Amino acid sequence: MTRRKRPTMIDVAEHAGVALRTVSRVVNNDPTVGTTFANRVQAAITALGYTPDERARHLRGGRSGLVGAAVRNLSAGHPVLGALDVVARGHGLTVLATATADEEDREREVVLSMCGRHLDGIVLEPVGDNHHYLSPELDAGTPVVAFDRPAGGIMVDTVVSDNAAGIGTAFRHLRGHGHRRIAYLGDEERIFTGHERAAAFRACMAASGEPVTGLVHPGVVTPGRIAAALDAILHGPDPATALITGNAATTQEVLRHLGAAAATLAIVGFDDFTLADLLRPALTVVAQDSDTIGRTAIELLRQRMTDHTRPVQTVTVGVRLVVRGSGERPPAP
Repeated sequence: MTRRKRPTMIDVAEHAGVALRTVSRVVNNDPTVGTTFANRVQAAITALGYTPDERARHLRGGRSGLVGAAVRNLSAGHPVLGALDVVARGHGLTVLATATADEEDREREVVLSMCGRHLDGIVLEPVGDNHHYLSPELDAGTPVVAFDRPAGGIMVDTVVSDNAAGIGTAFRHLRGHGHRRIAYLGDEERIFTGHERAAAFRACMAASGEPVTGLVHPGVVTPGRIAAALDAILHGPDPATALITGNAATTQEVLRHLGAAAATLAIVGFDDFTLADLLRPALTVVAQDSDTIGRTAIELLRQRMTDHTRPVQTVTVGVRLVVRGSGERPPAP
């Protein structure tokens, strides 16, 4: 079977009875083209099913129109990635996303692959501690923006949530409902957000005069580790009556392990997630502003594309407490 030839600008010009240059001006949204000629060209484009070559159009302007996004996961949805995509499309950019699966070697592989494709910029959710491999790309003018946590060993624009404020808000909320034995269960402290949130919790406990021993449990988010931490938190000689979880993955594993017993423990989770409001009781969370994080990351990337010499910025985005029921239980008498 013979493949149908893709229509070209020349075909459109012949069909519309206009010069090739006129077609080019219409395709590139030149406002000086007269209405009559513009309508003829648009009619020819529709009739022939012509699709402009976006790659060629962007390359003529010195850009690809593509932005890479290296994020930790894609399988369960990624709210910041969704915001990145919406904002980027509003600026005529297309986001190409790849998951790093929280693996440093995988992160380096996919980011360097993006660099090799000469994308207009890269938005990175860092996993590793060392991003020196990006130094040649930065020196060559490739814009890079990190979000959720800083990149290691290089200076790039960064967007982070106010982790300390979020933990402080959760802690004060539980204290306000009568809890004194509050525990923290979160991610590994080698990860920036894991360290920031665990450190903020320790600071809250110290400021309140409460002992912290046995109440802080950072580490890998696996069923076995979560089960062991919960056993220590809830079944020791002086069990906790409330729990702050450090991210959505930890919260979900805690709820899965506790089952019906979760109804006896006051819980505030850091990060909102789908269906959290449908639990009984619904989950009280510290919600990150994913839309603002995504929008800010794209804005910083575009500014860096325009001027790669501008001072590096770190933008801290606020969080908010969403009260739903699980964090408002008083301690058992």
